[in-house]
Amino acid sequence: MSRYFLAIDIGASSGRHILGSVENGKIVLEEVYRFWNGMDHVDGTLCWDVDRLFNEIIAGMKKCKEIGKIPVSVGIDTWGVDFVLLDKEDNIVGQTVGYRDHRTEGMDEEVYKIISEDDLYARTGIQKAIYNTIYQLMAVKKTHPEYLEKADAMLMIPDYFHFKLSGKKVQEYSEATTSQLINPVTKDWDYELIDMLGFPRGIFQKVLMPGTTIGSLTDEVKELVGYDCKVVLPPTHDTASAVMAIPTNAEDTCYISSGTWSLMGVEMAEANCTPKSKEANFTNEGGYGGKITYLANIMGLWMIQSVRNQLAPDMSYGDLCEQASHETIQAVVDCQDSSFLSPDDMVEAVKDYCRKTNQEVPETLPALASVIYNSLAKCYAEKLEEIQKITAEEIWKKERNLMECFVAKIKQIPNMKIYGDFSDKNRCPIVSLNIAGVDSSQVSEWLLEEYEIAVRPGAHCAPLMHQYFGTQKQGMVRFSFSYYNTEKEALTAAEAIREIAEEVEA
Repeated sequence: MSRYFLAIDIGASSGRHILGSVENGKIVLEEVYRFWNGMDHVDGTLCWDVDRLFNEIIAGMKKCKEIGKIPVSVGIDTWGVDFVLLDKEDNIVGQTVGYRDHRTEGMDEEVYKIISEDDLYARTGIQKAIYNTIYQLMAVKKTHPEYLEKADAMLMIPDYFHFKLSGKKVQEYSEATTSQLINPVTKDWDYELIDMLGFPRGIFQKVLMPGTTIGSLTDEVKELVGYDCKVVLPPTHDTASAVMAIPTNAEDTCYISSGTWSLMGVEMAEANCTPKSKEANFTNEGGYGGKITYLANIMGLWMIQSVRNQLAPDMSYGDLCEQASHETIQAVVDCQDSSFLSPDDMVEAVKDYCRKTNQEVPETLPALASVIYNSLAKCYAEKLEEIQKITAEEIWKKERNLMECFVAKIKQIPNMKIYGDFSDKNRCPIVSLNIAGVDSSQVSEWLLEEYEIAVRPGAHCAPLMHQYFGTQKQGMVRFSFSYYNTEKEALTAAEAIREIAEEVEA
């Protein structure tokens, strides 16, 4: 009998319930429920109707029982940055405002009165986006301070839905990073920053990693859906879930996740919070296993969605792509320009940009689509080049630092022979050494069996080098450092060599 796992993915324009199971060694996915989503204008403010969305969540879970496929677990992902404030009775405080609302205009400057933009990036690694939670909270502090005074908890949108399902208030790591309030090293709230900004630290809940089971359904929810199951945190930021699902284990893979937003980047072990990274407008968001999804946020298919909805809402995207492919218009726009974030008229926004930049103005839907698709492709190409340059530099820097850390420790060890010139800044992060007259294969065996450290012994594949150093018989013990090694591992390896050398001497 198959076991079913329910994933609920809610995007800015639609949501869906997907049942997953394993049959004959293969993952089988089945969409069981779909619903629309969008922001509503409430008293001049763009808001999410979270009550309606939760009702849709329940409706889709009921559907699972109707078709006889009851899940053993459920998890929800959504977009980032938006949140719900709850009072002590778990009632929503204020409105659940969406990221396209204009309340955050000018809030960046309010934040920068307290901490500079450069220092904020160095501290969090999150790119500046005026809709980030940090600016939304500052807007609440400036316009409705009573909301923060009344609030007992802040939950990001997927965290709120998990709370409604389980009764447990927690905050999942990947979603929390989109707030621009998480320390990328500790992977917890930066409470010092939170205090500096004057946000009440008590509203921030415990950060948990994706994969954590937080409980079962509440009695109320069990009664509504007709069954019980575990509530398990996925990477609740939809980008992190998408990256996790990439069908490759290769470390040199660049991904594009294209929906309302297009996210383009790579997975890394550590955050890159350098000035160069900030200048290129890359962000370090959380991923599965504590990894960093290093990426650029690009305006994405929001532009094409808006244009289609204005001019031909019933046309399929397949037909629109086909028509656009026959257009010859060469005009392109900057997809990252703020004019495309939330215009009242996307068609006119695209046309106006072309006019201002002295380009051909698209007059038909296929021409508009062609301009947008070509603009996205151009943006992807530029960002790929930037990623390659920045990550290559950071990888090289880290590998060299690990090598230098290791060498600094082992060169102090008696009876140690280290080969090569380490003053050359172009040197690869490889260290070849020998201990007194001990055969390199023996040292390698000790390292593996006693310390679980894998190295390359022997004559390797460079006979002329061994002839030069006179190590044809003894060989060399070769350490190779990679980006995915840590400083702790480098120091542990150095200590292992010291202990072996002391044992040999004794």
